[in-house]
Amino acid sequence: MQSLSQPSDFPISHKWIMYTRLRTNQIILENAILYLLFAILIYTPVFGFLTTLPIRIWDESRLAINAYEMYKNGNLWITFFDGQPDLWNTKPPFLIWMQAALMHLLGVNEVAVRLPSAMACFITCLSIIIFMHRFFSSVWPGFIAVIVLISMRGYINTHATRTGDYDAMLTLFTTLYCLLFFAFLQSGKIIYLYGFFINLSLAFLTKSTASLLFLPGLAAYSIINGSFRHLIRNRHTWIAFIICLMPILGFYLIRESLNPGYLSAVVKNEWGGRFLSTIENHDHSSFYYFDNFIDFQLKEWYIFVPAGIVTGLLSNDKKLASLALFILVIVFAYFILISLSQTKLEWYDVPMYPFIAIFIAFFIWIVANILKNTSAVTDHLNSKLVPALLCFFICLGPYRNIVHKTYKPEEYAWDKEFYEIGYYLKKGIKAEVGLNHTKLLYDGYNAQIKFYIHILQDKGIDIQLSSWDDLHIGDIVIAHQQYVKGYIADHYKNIVLYTSGQINNYLILGRQ
Repeated sequence: MQSLSQPSDFPISHKWIMYTRLRTNQIILENAILYLLFAILIYTPVFGFLTTLPIRIWDESRLAINAYEMYKNGNLWITFFDGQPDLWNTKPPFLIWMQAALMHLLGVNEVAVRLPSAMACFITCLSIIIFMHRFFSSVWPGFIAVIVLISMRGYINTHATRTGDYDAMLTLFTTLYCLLFFAFLQSGKIIYLYGFFINLSLAFLTKSTASLLFLPGLAAYSIINGSFRHLIRNRHTWIAFIICLMPILGFYLIRESLNPGYLSAVVKNEWGGRFLSTIENHDHSSFYYFDNFIDFQLKEWYIFVPAGIVTGLLSNDKKLASLALFILVIVFAYFILISLSQTKLEWYDVPMYPFIAIFIAFFIWIVANILKNTSAVTDHLNSKLVPALLCFFICLGPYRNIVHKTYKPEEYAWDKEFYEIGYYLKKGIKAEVGLNHTKLLYDGYNAQIKFYIHILQDKGIDIQLSSWDDLHIGDIVIAHQQYVKGYIADHYKNIVLYTSGQINNYLILGRQ
């Protein structure tokens, strides 16, 4: 008789337990490898070279100054600009809180300003993987969606994930609340309903009314799904709504009490202003976003979007088909709303990209599954490698372009003037050029310059923004704008001490 220690004599239950354990360990190892690969692939597009570009002139620089002044004065409720309550940027301060906190941890620099956006992108990607993994019991659909997402020019871009603007953080919370809403409709678990409202609240505290643009699509889907009446009658809906509303109302009431006139500025700037009227000449045709998709934002990917929609909706997998319908409804509704808005800016479409990436992932995943069952493929390849190889083949070009753009960011012709002085001031911070006892001359909106001057002054360097029509003998001044340099040449005796590109350092000898 053979010993019971021999595997062939194990009871069937023991064999099954051993097989289950081995299979579980194998799955854990495979998933761990994929998550590690995810971390490696996402690092450069999201976190790499965050300090390469100087602080951008418009929104990013405004937020950077808001965060710097909050960091200095410790006032968490009122955002300041030039020492005064900021009534131009009237958004709630959630992002600015993050930036100010990082200035305490990391110092005042570009990383502190931009890292919240990068982290928001990372968490968005991780959330997609986790959601898709639980929904499809496979890590591959989410992994493919994330690789597609970080290969999109419209998402890995300035004013999205690469700069200290609102939109990456907004996209994190809108993505979460939409996915949690769908999860609640599918499972009925109350925790998802509360998660939906919590993330809706955080989205609103990030970018105000822009956070609400997915709600019409969610309402439309719940009507199609037949769950709208249940939502309205569910007492947890109203409890969660009140919980969501309390921090929003609390912030606005506190800010208004501390800074009277804030609410009227909010109404003027945000609550209907941009949708109903054109702000700062940002008027475009109704096809602006569609054309931008094809020409730039989704240049390598737009052809896959209709393929993903069709394959998703026609899938035999009911779960996949229901998710495809959900995404189609909310993205379509969102797209219509921003297209109808009188003020159109290219980054208003950023919150759509995670869902567009999921659509494209549907197509790649379904094609991969078809190929896995094709003998011509499986005779030469391990079926487990098919999704990886197909994803690699399709995503390699767009991903490489994104990495290149991250490493060597493009500078538009109209931005070079702003960037050049930014690069110069960054050199001053690194002590590569001497900026002590100098005056910087600049005409126009100058938040990006003020940010670097704050850093230099905090380092003990005497540099001031100055007016070019009131210079004195012995002043050392820095100028790079042509008409400012022309004014100096016409009105002052001077010696050019140093030239770097368009930037001149002058010693003022007196008036002409």
